[in-house]
Amino acid sequence: MNADRREMTDTCLIVSGGPTDRKFAAEFVKNRKYPYVIAVDAGLAVCEELGLVPDLAVGDFDTFGLERMEELRKKEGWATDVHKPEKDETDTDLAVRSALRAGFHTAHVLGATGGRLDHELSNIHLMRAAKDAGLFMEIYDAKNRIFLLTPDDEEYSVFLKDRIYGKYVSFLPLTETVLGITLDGFKYPLHNKDISILKDPSLCVSNEIPGERAKITFRKGILICVESRD
Repeated sequence: MNADRREMTDTCLIVSGGPTDRKFAAEFVKNRKYPYVIAVDAGLAVCEELGLVPDLAVGDFDTFGLERMEELRKKEGWATDVHKPEKDETDTDLAVRSALRAGFHTAHVLGATGGRLDHELSNIHLMRAAKDAGLFMEIYDAKNRIFLLTPDDEEYSVFLKDRIYGKYVSFLPLTETVLGITLDGFKYPLHNKDISILKDPSLCVSNEIPGERAKITFRKGILICVESRD
């Protein structure tokens, strides 16, 4: 979705600790007013540069530095949730749990891609656990918007050409199989097609919308949706 100037009343912002294009991030937050901002470890540096004051800082702060975090906290007064580095959850996972406890149903996440591949893949899989718990995650970077689709996600199954994040729309199976995919209004249509991680995993990559709108429906499974720009 393009950024209209609006208040995200039911949506929080999570600024994770991965590499973040500062110019992109500044433009992204400029047109959105979030009621709650969670900074994740090194995500504090992004918030600091953007003049974005978090409501909560989460993590072990082995990257940003615990002492530096405490100095900032004393000046700006936000809450903290500090953990030891030896823990089962990633810092982003802890931030998602905080968003759920705060009662949010949607989270926009920056800084979740482009760095260590293990963390990036973990963040994509984290979207499933978050969704099951009631939090719809949307991961953004300068070139991509990433979210998950299930068969009953009618709100997110329609794609308007003038509102998608980029020229390309891709669908990748998160579950082993995704059954009955139908693509209407896309450059490369499908009708009742099954795909899986083991067979045809790249069939729905790099599609486009030649008209004004397109729609996906499917019967069973979970898809990773990526809206991309070059």
